[in-house]
Amino acid sequence: MPASYSVSRMAKKTIYLDYAAATPMDKSVLTAMQPFFMDRFYNPSATYKAALDVNKTMSAARSKVAHWLGARSSEIIFTAGGTEANNLAIHGIMKLYPNANILVSAIEHESVILPAQNYNYRVIKVQADGRLDLEDLETKIDDQTVLISIMQANNEIGTVQPIREVSRIIAKIRQRRISVDNNLPLYLHSDACQAANYLDIHVARLGVDLLSLNGGKIYGPKQSGALYVKGGVLLAPLIDGGGQERGWRSGTENVAGLVGFAEALDLAQTMHHQESFRLQNLQKKFFELIDEMVPSAKINGSKRFRLPNNVHLTIPGQDNERLLILLDQAGIMAAAGSACSASHETPSHVLKALGLNDEAAQSSLRFTMGRGTDVEQLPIVTKTLAKLLN
Repeated sequence: MPASYSVSRMAKKTIYLDYAAATPMDKSVLTAMQPFFMDRFYNPSATYKAALDVNKTMSAARSKVAHWLGARSSEIIFTAGGTEANNLAIHGIMKLYPNANILVSAIEHESVILPAQNYNYRVIKVQADGRLDLEDLETKIDDQTVLISIMQANNEIGTVQPIREVSRIIAKIRQRRISVDNNLPLYLHSDACQAANYLDIHVARLGVDLLSLNGGKIYGPKQSGALYVKGGVLLAPLIDGGGQERGWRSGTENVAGLVGFAEALDLAQTMHHQESFRLQNLQKKFFELIDEMVPSAKINGSKRFRLPNNVHLTIPGQDNERLLILLDQAGIMAAAGSACSASHETPSHVLKALGLNDEAAQSSLRFTMGRGTDVEQLPIVTKTLAKLLN
C-alpha cells in the first residue's frame, strides 16, 4: 500500500503506546526473579533449610507489598494476575452470600463484570466523563447489597474514580444497618490494576475492604498479582488443595513471580510521584498536538480526574481497526480499548456507558504512555495520525 509505506518513513523507530495493555519487565525485577528459576527452585512448603530460606524470601515479598498498601502481611493474597484477584474478590464474597446482591460500575473490566453476572447484580451509571454517578450508587444500594466493586482508574479512558467518597457513603449505610439490626456486611472492592503505577493505593486512605493488583501492568511479570483482603473479611476459595495463601488460593507458590511482583510494586510506588509528573507534562503536550494536528478528534474521559499516561480519542467517521493497522505499519503501536477484549467485534462497553453510539465507539483510539515514552515521540505520532486521516 503506497500511502502506508510513505507514512512509515516518518517513524524512524518503533513507538510503543500501549502501556495499559502490557509493560516491559524492569531489569531490576528480572534480576530479583532469576535465582528462583534454577538455583533457588525449592518448594517453600518443604521443611529443609533451603526451602525455609525461600519461604522467608516469600514472606519478605509479602511484607513489601503490604507496606505500600498500609496493610498487614496476612492481608495479602498472591494471585496469578489481576483477573484472578478480581474473580477471587467477587466469587469469594458472593458465594458466601448467594441471596445478596452486588453493585458494579458500568465501566468495570470484564474480569469484574462477568463474575458479577453470576449473581444478583446491578450496574451503577457513570457520567459522560466516566466518573461514577454517586447519586445512582446511593439509590441502588439496598438492604441486601453485600459488595460494591468500583475500579480505582479505568483501563480504557483513564478516568480516576472517587473511591474515598464511595467509602464514605458505605460507612454511613453500615451505621444505618446497625441501627436497624441488619447484620449483612457491606464491602467495597476496587480494581487498582491500572492505578498502582501512578496513584496512592493505601487501603486505609481509600477506605476499601478488598483491592486487586496486577504485576503485568507495573513493569513486573505477567500472571502475577495480589488481592488485599481486610482482616475479618471472609472469602470462599476459588482453588482447593494444599491450603496455600490462607486456603484461599491453593497451589505451590510461583516464588519467582511473586518476588518479581513485589519488586515491581516497590519500584512503581517509589517513583510514582516523579513519573506521574513527567507523564502529565507529556499528556498535556499530546493533547495540544492533537488539537493542532487532528482538530476533529474528541477526547474521552475526564481531563481533570485522569491517569497521567492516558490519551483516548474519538475521531468521527474513522474506522479504528483500519487506523491501528496503518499506525502499526508506520511503527506506532496503539490500541482501540482493553487488550483483553480487543479481539471482540462489539463496541466497547466503556464507551457506550459514556453515551457514545456504536459508530463513535468504533472510531476511537487509545494511546497509553509509559517509562519508555519521551517528548520527541509525540510529534511523530500526531503527524503520522494526521497524514493517515488525510
